[in-house]
Amino acid sequence: MKHSLSLALVTMLILMICACSNRQKKAEPQTAEPVAMEDFFKDPDKGQFRISPNGEMIIYMAPYKGRKNVFVQKLGDTIATPITEETERSVYNCFWESDDRIVYAKDKGGDENIHILSVKPDGTGLTDHTPFEGVRSGVLDILEDKPDEMLILNNKRNPQIFDVYHLDTKNDKMTMVAENPGNITGWITDHDGKIRAAITTDGVNTSLLFRETEKAPFKTVLTTNFKETLQPYLFTFDNKNLYCASNLGRDKTALVEFDPREGKELRVIYENPKVDISGLDYSRKRKTLTVINYQTDKPQKFFLDDEAKAIDEKIQAKIPGYTFLVTRKNKNEDKLLVYAYSDRYFGGYYFYDVNTDQFEKLADFMPQLKEDNMAEMKPIAYRSRDGLTIHGYLTIPKGVEAKNLPTVINPHGGPWYRDSWGFNPEVQFLANRGYAVLQMNFRGSTGYGREFWESSFKQWGRSMQDDISDGVQWLIDQGIADPQRIAIYGGSYGGYATLAGITLTPELYACAVDYVGVANMFTFMNTIPPYWEPYRKMFYEMVGDPQQDSLMLAEVSPVFHADNIQCPLLIAQGANDPRVNKDESDQMVEALRARGIPVEYIMKENEGHGFYNQENQFEFYGAMEQFFDKHLKNKGELSTEM
Repeated sequence: MKHSLSLALVTMLILMICACSNRQKKAEPQTAEPVAMEDFFKDPDKGQFRISPNGEMIIYMAPYKGRKNVFVQKLGDTIATPITEETERSVYNCFWESDDRIVYAKDKGGDENIHILSVKPDGTGLTDHTPFEGVRSGVLDILEDKPDEMLILNNKRNPQIFDVYHLDTKNDKMTMVAENPGNITGWITDHDGKIRAAITTDGVNTSLLFRETEKAPFKTVLTTNFKETLQPYLFTFDNKNLYCASNLGRDKTALVEFDPREGKELRVIYENPKVDISGLDYSRKRKTLTVINYQTDKPQKFFLDDEAKAIDEKIQAKIPGYTFLVTRKNKNEDKLLVYAYSDRYFGGYYFYDVNTDQFEKLADFMPQLKEDNMAEMKPIAYRSRDGLTIHGYLTIPKGVEAKNLPTVINPHGGPWYRDSWGFNPEVQFLANRGYAVLQMNFRGSTGYGREFWESSFKQWGRSMQDDISDGVQWLIDQGIADPQRIAIYGGSYGGYATLAGITLTPELYACAVDYVGVANMFTFMNTIPPYWEPYRKMFYEMVGDPQQDSLMLAEVSPVFHADNIQCPLLIAQGANDPRVNKDESDQMVEALRARGIPVEYIMKENEGHGFYNQENQFEFYGAMEQFFDKHLKNKGELSTEM
């Protein structure tokens, strides 16, 4: 008996020890498995799902013939058919114009001169509706109640401005319905597809125009400085007033109902004391607003409609822990497409049937990127040297202690944009390679109110750059970053911030990667796209006037301070970039090579503002990986191949 009891006790102790050991083993952080570079940047298996108005078919984009093309599939089937065969450059976007016609957009070589094309679901009837050279087109209103008709914009008549055309996609007939007098920068249609409002600018001041009917002349309702926002989202459902994003008389942008006849706000529908609103959704069928979107550290929703809230809660219960949006609905609004994601899940599309509560996954964007192998993206905040709170995100390699790490500083483009919480392939790629990554919403980043935005005016290379430098110092003070192994990488404005960082504060960085970044503030101003011309005066006030502010712009133009650079640099540029001209990168490379400073230069003849073609992306990120591996790892040793 005693023997049996002792054996039982020993057995229990062994089981407890094993259980404790298992718990300890489970709690131990596991480092990430290496992932091939191509797996982070390959075109998604499927993406950009859209549902037909009748709710019977879907379209999506997927790789085909080496580019992203459009596929069509009957809902519930497993077989899809490609209906486009673009081989030179991937399709940008696609949507249903009606049950019988699909519209998609593309450009040539990254020049951003967008063409509008359409095709039938069976792949026949392919038509380029805007086959004009050097012309940029866009869709204003798909006119949901008028199959085979839509309103489009293009600058064929004048490269600096956009007129409105009625397009019959079935007969390929285009007729001008609104001629731009020269100062209109935005057109607004009512729920019947009538052009009833417009936005004008003189470069600094913005006006809202309104008319009761399309036969009546436009009248100026309200004129504001560009620093004030009155952005119409849509007409009220009786087509009388406007729902607008407004910061008139307030710091944070709120949703208001605005009377265009009296030129005044009637009521505030929603405002958040901490951040601007970022968008809204509505039910066209039930004629009601449903939800307001805004972002704090993570995306948030404020519901105005109980029915929409109930549907949202049902969907959330099916995918707990994930952030999601209802991205598309059929005309009856009972069949929904849902996009779900997280910081470690690249994202996927789901189908939800409101009537039956059926919920099924349609596709993962990147099934090869396993969620439990990705790193967590944590919201952080720090104080700038002049007392501002700078919000951002810190990603630490999975299973690695946040101490003395090689680090990549990653300022966003724009600069009037913001980084958001969610899956970022670049960040995850760098974290998978062992680098901590800091993204920061420096002053001027959008979403934090008017005062925070205005504090960036004429501060390129100055306090905006200080905010980035202060983030670097914060990482060092926290013991997270190894001061000797910090790199900076960014694209567009982030590319400028990269060049400014290594010329104005060269002591901070061990190496740098500039992706389509501005090098010379003067040549940059002289080569902006023609359709940005109406904003030139505003741009001068926000960034600097090449004549009146010439000394300041010279002080913050990296090309004039190339001799300050102390670290290796990699530059990537598209030859057809209409925003940041190729000459920006050429100047920087020439200035560095003239001084004997090593610089790697990747320039692609078939790209624009950022690389879009798959093979070019692979070349760029492969070069970046080797570059950081060489200059950021301990003692310059190469890491294990992945």
